[in-house]
Amino acid sequence: MSRSASTTFVLEATDIEKTFGATNVLQKARLRVARGEIHALLGGNGAGKSTLIRIVSGSLHRDAGAIQVSGQSNYDAGAIAVVFQELALLPDLTVAENICLPHRRDAFGRVDARHMRAQAARALAVIDPALIALLALPASRLDLHQRQLVEIARALSSGAQLILLDEPTANLTFADSERLFTALRRLTQQGISILLVSHRMSEIRTVADVCTILRDGKSVVDRRPLAEISDEEIVRAMMGEGREKATAPAGAAAPATSGGVTLGLAKDRLALTLAPGSVLGLAGAPEGPAGVIAALIGSASHPAWSITVNGEPRRFRSPADAIRSGVGYVSGDRAEKGVLATLPIVDNLAAAGRVARKRWLVSSGEVQDALGALKRLAIKANSLYALPQTLSGGTQQKLLIARWLDLAPKILVLEEPTRGVDIGTKREIYNIIGVVAAAGSIVVWWSTEFSELAQTCDHVIAFDLHGAISGLLKQDEITEVAMTRATGMAA
Repeated sequence: MSRSASTTFVLEATDIEKTFGATNVLQKARLRVARGEIHALLGGNGAGKSTLIRIVSGSLHRDAGAIQVSGQSNYDAGAIAVVFQELALLPDLTVAENICLPHRRDAFGRVDARHMRAQAARALAVIDPALIALLALPASRLDLHQRQLVEIARALSSGAQLILLDEPTANLTFADSERLFTALRRLTQQGISILLVSHRMSEIRTVADVCTILRDGKSVVDRRPLAEISDEEIVRAMMGEGREKATAPAGAAAPATSGGVTLGLAKDRLALTLAPGSVLGLAGAPEGPAGVIAALIGSASHPAWSITVNGEPRRFRSPADAIRSGVGYVSGDRAEKGVLATLPIVDNLAAAGRVARKRWLVSSGEVQDALGALKRLAIKANSLYALPQTLSGGTQQKLLIARWLDLAPKILVLEEPTRGVDIGTKREIYNIIGVVAAAGSIVVWWSTEFSELAQTCDHVIAFDLHGAISGLLKQDEITEVAMTRATGMAA
């Protein structure tokens, strides 16, 4: 049931606005979290969730609007704490030291070890008294679930009344997720409020009381009890009416119908054959798509998927073998596995071709190919010999895709290719995918944005929260609602 007008709010953020350049990221956004509740903050990628979190937690200045914590405009910064996906414990320090060192020193900068342990024990006891046994252990000896709870204890020891959790179960097992939910419910019984950001519909319904939904920087659903809103209503609120099945991006060419290779994928009673020019989407928790990708790019020592190319069984034994067999790959980890940060732009563009052709020196042909790729993709660079960090993040992503264009790969595997890029660059990438498919390549694309898959894919393999195949969607079946049902996630 909805709370009454006398509800005590630990957080009231009203009419929040934020602009970056010409982009209005937040437009009179509203977020109200009651004391002792678990509140889900939902919205598609780019809806403004991260910006709103940064503003209410004090790490980003708002352009307009008001924020009150427990009815006060002037509140202690420690009243709101954020626990991000990437945990920030110091591995060589003990649990007690990690919890208390940020804020437990005397006037001379010294730490009272006994007082520190007592304070850390009190914070852990609020979550789960059994955790007190971990106080003297170094953080490096904790499992992921325990590290997450220690982060929450650190927030509690700073006096946090509201804890913001960003995708807290993304890397947890099902059992650890259930343990986390038990700990969160225990916190709410102590009057602590939880703001939960998650794409997983099942866990949202399991643990959260109410939801706020953002779309295009606006609060389109404000404090709606989850018992009173269906999954379909949530998806439509996130995406807007009429966007369950989007049209193809403007300028994208039609898929090719002949030439190239056919790709067969089979696993667990699923068998799918893709013709040249097909676009296959992978939707759901990372474990499922990762298995398909590893088999295709040759990084799996024991691939779970069987592959046929033109009807012949094929196993790629290494990434180099896959490349030389006509498989291109753009990693979702742009910084670590994509861009070659210490090499100039020309080397980044030529990297895949050199592996495919076993060539390691810069040739005049590579320079001309690089110039042509930059021109075709409207990539502006001061010089081919400038380093990639001189380019924006979105332009670096286009650079990674550009390295495959002249190779005309038989299969192009894309892992979250639009992650962290602006809407304009996203549209350019959609068009590039259309052009690559129109040339006869088969595109295999993992995305956590279901709207993207609905726009571009001929088939979608859906995976549930455990990484098991939960459905194969074709053509008009590929809608955001259908993918939400099949995967248990909202995106």
